[in-house]
Amino acid sequence: MAALPGPSIVFGTAQIIPAVLQSLSSTLAENGFDLIFSNRNSPAAERHILGQAFDGSVRGVVVLGAASLPAYGRRCLIDAEIPVVSLLLDRSAAGIPSVITNDREAMQEGALHLIALEHRSFLYVAGEAGNYHEVERYSGLLDALATAGLSEKAVIRHGGRLGFNEGLQNGVEAAHAFLGMERRPTAVICCADDAAISFIATVRSHGVTVPGDVSVVGFDGAAIGAFCDPPLTTLAQPTHDIGARGAEIMLQFADGACGALPLKTTLSSRLLLRASTGAANETPGHPGAPYPARGVRPKRRL
Repeated sequence: MAALPGPSIVFGTAQIIPAVLQSLSSTLAENGFDLIFSNRNSPAAERHILGQAFDGSVRGVVVLGAASLPAYGRRCLIDAEIPVVSLLLDRSAAGIPSVITNDREAMQEGALHLIALEHRSFLYVAGEAGNYHEVERYSGLLDALATAGLSEKAVIRHGGRLGFNEGLQNGVEAAHAFLGMERRPTAVICCADDAAISFIATVRSHGVTVPGDVSVVGFDGAAIGAFCDPPLTTLAQPTHDIGARGAEIMLQFADGACGALPLKTTLSSRLLLRASTGAANETPGHPGAPYPARGVRPKRRL
């Protein structure tokens, strides 16, 4: 079997891809299959991957988080007539079995947690514009606002230029934008843990307390988040289950049971409550005081 992370994958703080790969590899190994890892970082790499797929060197391909399938010249992976499984990105509409997480619903849960803590003004640190996960996660935030009776104007969206692999830089840039605001939102929701971790470190170096002045929520469930100061509240993706389920689907392909395979498997992330979130600071005149509620009384989730 071959595993193909997206182009130029960088294994950053979040470690989502390595954690998925470890589970994928161990499950396949337990069933007698070796995992060949190929990173799509150049046209030569694309050509090599396609060569393996078309000449029968591999029994199947697992694609992790890539926006497109390998292609070179007139060749495309989808034409190699071997099983393909997509992890983290939904390709079910193209007939490719996909294992994904409930990004949208998870982000909604994280935002509702902040709303229950009386936060009414938010900074959202966005991933790359148009990215599948970015679209889903921001939509989840908007769902939470609508559920609480809050306007989209309650959130300031920052970013959209940097990809998820540049999360640390994204968080630093968002922190400097936050520090320059005349009225700062009381809560920050980040598209990924990397951005949340660097955001916290940057604002704390300028005297901002977390969660006293601002609460911060990340997304991924990076192990390092538990050791940050303060420990990071985050939406933890089920990395082990993603890899294991992807391997199980590929093994079913190998057994010829492809007719019974679901095209889309959605696994749930979970909200890990830690010390980076707390009640909104509503002290009059405080730079982090929330924006006026505009006459809307948000709903409270019990």
